Amino acid sequence: MKTQSVKNWKYFLTIIIVILFVSCQKSDDIGYNDVTGTYVGTLTSNLANKSSEIVVTKDATVVVNRVGNQIQVNCYAEDFDTTIMLGTYNHNDEVMVCLTGEEFENMYGHMPGQGHMNVNMQNNGTEWMQHLNNEHQEGDGHFGGFDMQHHSFNYTFRMSNGDYHFQGIKN
Repeated sequence: MKTQSVKNWKYFLTIIIVILFVSCQKSDDIGYNDVTGTYVGTLTSNLANKSSEIVVTKDATVVVNRVGNQIQVNCYAEDFDTTIMLGTYNHNDEVMVCLTGEEFENMYGHMPGQGHMNVNMQNNGTEWMQHLNNEHQEGDGHFGGFDMQHHSFNYTFRMSNGDYHFQGIKN
């Protein structure tokens, strides 16, 4: 009878340890469903003409959809409509974004996965820190992200005729 009690106790203790381990793990895994949706805000552009710079702000909407392991961001406003694909990377209470595919290569000079791939990665770094460490050099520009606490999104769209900055709240 005593061995059955010891077996039950070990089984019970194992279950408790597993539950504690799972519940105490750092959870910085923000899902796509947390960022997908519609964001309403403003689009600000700096348009240069021959004599001065003109700042134009207009109402805008961004629709974020999941496409595979990336997000598709469609931003539209009066006289503006663009769609880009972005990779997402958890970073504490934020989800940072980075260009993908040819846009990544055009911006940073190499395809994703062909960066300097620093093998001295720290285990406690966020996905964003790992991305920066593996794919980028110091000073590489990034153009926005999601603030998960405030349910907001900001991004600067770099266009041939200037930059357009969106700032909005999830609808």
